[in-house]
Amino acid sequence: MTSDLRRQVAQLLVVRGSGHWSDGQRRYPRWELPNAELHRLLDAGVGGVILLGGSAAELRLRTDQLRRWADGPLLLCADVEEGVGQRFEGASWLVPPLAVGRLHDRDPQRAAALAERYGRCTGRQARLLGLNWVLGPVCDVNNNPANPVINVRAWGEDPATAGALAAAFVRGCQGAGVLACAKHFPGHGDTSTDSHLELPLLPHSRARLEVVELPPFRAAIAAGVAAVMTAHLQLPALDPERPATLSAAVLEGLLRRDLGFSGLVVTDALVMEAIAGRHGPSEAAVLAFAAGADLILMPGDANAAIDGLVAALESGRLPMERLERSLGRRAAALARLGPAPLEPVDVALDGLVSAEEQALSRELLELSLELGGTPDTLPAAKALISTPVPLAPSPALPAGPGINLIRLDTALTCPFLPAMAPALLRPTAAGYGACLLEGRSPSPWSGDPQAPLALERLPAGPVLLQLFVRGNPFRGSAGGDEPWPAALAQLLAAGRLAGLAVYGSPYLWEQLRPLVPAGIPAAFSPGQMPQAQALLLERLGLAAAALEGGFTD
Repeated sequence: MTSDLRRQVAQLLVVRGSGHWSDGQRRYPRWELPNAELHRLLDAGVGGVILLGGSAAELRLRTDQLRRWADGPLLLCADVEEGVGQRFEGASWLVPPLAVGRLHDRDPQRAAALAERYGRCTGRQARLLGLNWVLGPVCDVNNNPANPVINVRAWGEDPATAGALAAAFVRGCQGAGVLACAKHFPGHGDTSTDSHLELPLLPHSRARLEVVELPPFRAAIAAGVAAVMTAHLQLPALDPERPATLSAAVLEGLLRRDLGFSGLVVTDALVMEAIAGRHGPSEAAVLAFAAGADLILMPGDANAAIDGLVAALESGRLPMERLERSLGRRAAALARLGPAPLEPVDVALDGLVSAEEQALSRELLELSLELGGTPDTLPAAKALISTPVPLAPSPALPAGPGINLIRLDTALTCPFLPAMAPALLRPTAAGYGACLLEGRSPSPWSGDPQAPLALERLPAGPVLLQLFVRGNPFRGSAGGDEPWPAALAQLLAAGRLAGLAVYGSPYLWEQLRPLVPAGIPAAFSPGQMPQAQALLLERLGLAAAALEGGFTD
């Protein structure tokens, strides 16, 4: 009995694996299991894997491998909220959802059509690469610009926008033959802390939740979303003791009874500090399952989680009917899927990024690009949000030599800034040498609030300022804690600001744009990927060279 029970329980776990083929390529070995352990767990019945890293071709080989290792049908998923190329090079990497959300106010029909195409692109490419579950859309309403972890991942800053576009994404994604997942229930948008690092508190009443946080989830459920992911949040109005992931009042009461959701409920990753800092892997899994979760995502220790759940079921702490219901929901979700792709790898990859998907990526970038710095470009920038009118070029950068000052979180894990990135190459060709400001380098800040940049540490010459800023998990802030308005004023006062490029955060752009005087080129793109850099820098007068890039390393 215990052996059979362990295999049944194991089906409800989703463990983390690298998208890379070999153990030595794992980017995050703290969370990504080595191949021998992953093989053993899948053979023992573990029913799901969440993947990160590698190229599109490697992912296709990897998902085929995992299916061969598994004892039964697998749920294979990834956090590809911004297209499969966000995590797996070679697939489509799209602008963050909030860029589409900002179009919705002016042209809701076009925004909804784009969101559905976005979902269809993501779902089709996921399926071709062997994934069958997309961990999106984000249904959180990002009504707090300082939100460090949701931010531009949200589809909207108000409930109507977030709901309409999340539902459109669900229709597109699931129409392509994979499952979607609405997250993070009941809403992580109005927080100023990151649940990867600590437990956020959402102090709102149930009445407020009904108005702001819940409508996008209702819309996604009405669109038939297959799964809902929990949020690691404390909501005293619903449960004064336990966070949403561990709360029956939230999962069984609010989500299942009040919102009528009958699909899969999956926890957010249980290794996140909001949960792992308070409960061990065994107890966290038991509490989440008791609260109403069907699937346990990324327990800190898969074996301990299985042991804890088996013991709780055998002792009667958890009723066996709960296990039966969750296994039934998992089976029903798998039954919604088409068969796994059978095409050979080369055939599948040949049609991975279709012409329509290439056009979608370009259209999203064009629609969300903004220029600033001269009065005559501002109306064109605004008009572009609702009509595809080409933007006039911004004023050109002054001739070098100068400094290409690039701000990013870290240079060590930065997929949008490879050695051949346009943000590096194009300014270099114009005589602007790259200088990186990032978390592991000596601080660029002087401590003087009026002149925060330590300019004496930089070479002389005009400065092209390129700021890569957005909310990201584990960062702890959305970049608003850095004094960029004062730094911009300092560069202007010194006569050294040559141009400004902001990638990612519309909130930072909205702060800085009014400070840029006429005649100085400035531009914003919500995307940070090389394609976004190329388009933005082209508008600043930095076109690609005939052959961009070096001959060899």
